[in-house]
Amino acid sequence: MSKKHFPQGLDGRQRDQNAPKAGQIHEKRSDTKVATLRKEYGGNFAAGFRSDAHLGTVREKTGLSLHQLVHETKKPNN
Repeated sequence: MSKKHFPQGLDGRQRDQNAPKAGQIHEKRSDTKVATLRKEYGGNFAAGFRSDAHLGTVREKTGLSLHQLVHETKKPNN
């Protein structure tokens, strides 16, 4: 099975170069495990959730998008 490779844009996210989706940013799948996302966004990502939980579950329970979850992770503790 071959794996598609999409070139990264200036913001580091991968973009499709082929019509009809040219320029669209690929979103993380809802079945992506929290453990995988912690490798990319840091160990504090989705604190309070098990590492085998899926992104879709985290988004459903928190009501936050991946973008919001990433920014919540980066907030300094007060």
